[in-house]
Amino acid sequence: MSVATIDDAGLVPAGPMTSEERKVIFASSLGTVFEWYDFYLYGSLSAIIAAQFFSGVNPTAAFIFALMAFAAGFAVRPFGAIFFGRLGDLVGRKYTFLITIMIMGLSTFIVGILPSYAAWGIAAPIILIILRLFQGLALGGEYGGAATYVAEHAPHGRRGFYTSWIQTTATLGLFLSLLVILGTRTWLGEEEFAAWGWRIPFLLSIILLGISVWIRLSLNESPAFKKMKEEGKTSKAPLTEAFGRWENAKVALVALFGGTAGQAVVWYTGQFYALFFLTQTLKVDGPTANILIALSLLIGTPFFIVFGWLSDKIGRKPIILGGCLVAALTYFPLFSLITHYANPALERAQATAPVTVVADPSECSFQFNPVGTSKFVTSCDIAKSFLARNSVNYSNEAAPAGTVASIRIGNQTIASFPGAGMPADEFKEQADAFNVTMTEAIRAHGYPAKADPDQINKPMLVVLLTILVLFVTMVYGPIAALLVELFPTRIRYTAMSLPYHIGNGWFGGFLPTTAFAMVAATGDIYYGLWYPIIVAVMTFLIGLFLMPETKNRDLRHWH
Repeated sequence: MSVATIDDAGLVPAGPMTSEERKVIFASSLGTVFEWYDFYLYGSLSAIIAAQFFSGVNPTAAFIFALMAFAAGFAVRPFGAIFFGRLGDLVGRKYTFLITIMIMGLSTFIVGILPSYAAWGIAAPIILIILRLFQGLALGGEYGGAATYVAEHAPHGRRGFYTSWIQTTATLGLFLSLLVILGTRTWLGEEEFAAWGWRIPFLLSIILLGISVWIRLSLNESPAFKKMKEEGKTSKAPLTEAFGRWENAKVALVALFGGTAGQAVVWYTGQFYALFFLTQTLKVDGPTANILIALSLLIGTPFFIVFGWLSDKIGRKPIILGGCLVAALTYFPLFSLITHYANPALERAQATAPVTVVADPSECSFQFNPVGTSKFVTSCDIAKSFLARNSVNYSNEAAPAGTVASIRIGNQTIASFPGAGMPADEFKEQADAFNVTMTEAIRAHGYPAKADPDQINKPMLVVLLTILVLFVTMVYGPIAALLVELFPTRIRYTAMSLPYHIGNGWFGGFLPTTAFAMVAATGDIYYGLWYPIIVAVMTFLIGLFLMPETKNRDLRHWH
């Protein structure tokens, strides 16, 4: 098999793509698709997993708990980036991302055979979250390795195009996970799928793991790393060199706040938050929402390559920062239109029957309950929890201290009840009665139990969701090339991985949980959008003034 070469200056010569380069891109991308598939199965099935593993807590807390377990995989990604990045700079790119894919594949397979809460009690969710942590660690080492490996094989002046193929993998992995879920759901039916069929997509990952390992074993080491190793110029302490020296640490901070943080929130808003918004807020049924998202991904994915190629021509900065800015300016109108075309009955009810919670502000909590242990029992929390679960927008009105909260809807006022100190059986009885009364009231005022399938305008939703995906392709297509070019070869794997995974793992991964809690606190179904908007604007401003343009840099500098 031919091996990609570099000249005496350390550059891969420009020219048509060789068969070896095509294989490198294909193998790195395919393995990374499988890895993202494993990671995103959990997010796509969060509602079913909440029922299977967190069934001992109330529905609102269970959903937030499930989202936090989803986020647990993101929380440790920077630590995976540090550990595997160091390994990749010390021993090589190829073997490091062989290890990461094995950890990811095995963790996913074990989720598929893990007994539920009903069988194992609290041990089940604890083991689930441990497996999510292993997945996050593995993914922390995977992306930097794949991006660095491809970039170091790419000819000068074509790195944006070459690495953009890696950028398609996250979306293709999500698309593949949705496709497998949809196929299994259709084959088994909703009831069987919810009971046990959800395990099949996790179990299939063992086949994908075998294919990925087989492909990656046939690859050669990156030519830039190989040449550097032959010359004895590899870093002895990549972590210290990358983050212990201010000149490198400063670049990593700019890469995080002026690049990956904004890229991450746009990515997660356009793909994951859009899915959560459709299913949880607008009550669109799961299969329909998944088909709509899958279609938008199918249409939008080629634009990762388009924007990667374009970044070789006009630069990385204008495309990434332009994507952040246009997303921040258009999220509110776009999500309002999604409501209009997905659940027009909900939109009408919000306009014609506004709801107000009248309560003593000191009784109202910020209902962010990641571990499902808090009990929200004040009259205000009981009222707001019901409205948040049923996607009812509301405004807040302060009442005198000690007042029992009430909900005003149209010309009707319904009192909540103070549950603090109440015996469990009495609390349940009162809560059930309150829920029945409130459900009747909101239905009478036009708030629907779910989106009416006949009223869903699917073509328009595909257009709107595709626009969100296009923002994703703008910010994400060129980001790998930008990060690779910012750092020298000897610390590249370590230095680029950490800002990427803090941005995507923390700023992006915690977006659904944070947005959900913000909506529950304020009563505005769109309020959670402020989180990605503020982060995207921050990245635009910091990137504009502090981020260098990197498209004309070469990768021959070891230092």
